[in-house]
Amino acid sequence: MSRKRVLVVGGTGYLGQHLLQGFSEIQATPYDLGFTYHSNLPQPLLHAIPHLLPFHVDLKTGQGFESISHSFGQPDVVVNCAALSVPRACEMDPAAAMSVNVPSSLVNWLSNFKESSTLLIHLSTDQVYEGVKSFYKEEDEIVPANVYGKSKAAAEQFVSEKCLNFAILRSSIIFGPQTVSPVPKSLPIQWIDGVLSKGEKVEFFHDEFRCPVYVKDVVAIILALTSRWISEGKQMQLLLNVGGPDRVSRVQMAEAVADIRGYNTSLIKPVSASSVDRGVKSPADISMNITKLVQTLNFSPISFRDGVRLTLATGAKS
Repeated sequence: MSRKRVLVVGGTGYLGQHLLQGFSEIQATPYDLGFTYHSNLPQPLLHAIPHLLPFHVDLKTGQGFESISHSFGQPDVVVNCAALSVPRACEMDPAAAMSVNVPSSLVNWLSNFKESSTLLIHLSTDQVYEGVKSFYKEEDEIVPANVYGKSKAAAEQFVSEKCLNFAILRSSIIFGPQTVSPVPKSLPIQWIDGVLSKGEKVEFFHDEFRCPVYVKDVVAIILALTSRWISEGKQMQLLLNVGGPDRVSRVQMAEAVADIRGYNTSLIKPVSASSVDRGVKSPADISMNITKLVQTLNFSPISFRDGVRLTLATGAKS
């Protein structure tokens, strides 16, 4: 049997790198692994995971996809992790947010293959929800509060209309250890740990709620979907909330870090999200119900606290 091909779009980002690592560690059914990058090719990633095939692609224009057709062929699975995901940046340049976050060039490229035998696993966000209640379900109406959420909602609609086989994953904040080739953006748990370790008072929002999910759980979910698609080959059109089991505020996130590290919790100063102008409207409560995820894949993400413990333990080792 020929080896199956997996392409990770946005493979140099935070989730992308963890995902490539996850796929590369599967011994039983090894995959041919390709990934796209936009600006710089991180050498540590190529050294850490041999046999990776890097492809330079411009998602806005689609330039670079043709060379994947020639040297890699049609992928069995494409995981799209590429996004302009900083809400403030999206607010300042809505056109760029739309052109990167709606994967039109990727989907158009896939539609050129004669057989529609590719599964597209597309990463979306909890920010498509309005944020006015707790534990949103997949079938709830989506009313994004900002340009980032709107661009991701448009992407969901595009993928579900244009693709025969897809899994759309509405992800919460993804946290966990640093990547093989460190990403430039600050990571949530490491940032909280860094500021609290200085022993100075820090403000955290007490009235914004999410269901942060441990990065290796997101990887496990994507690996499970890939494995199911390849082994069963049945039509797949899935929409799943991908979050952890715990609804937490920024204050509660900071308290978990302080507790595990032994920092003084009086350093954590609760403030309202409305007291800070972030240049972008942020939904108040976009916690998600993950019953469908648990039932569909028979998989339960770990608790927020356990994820934090694992994150900090990994940081200590490296």
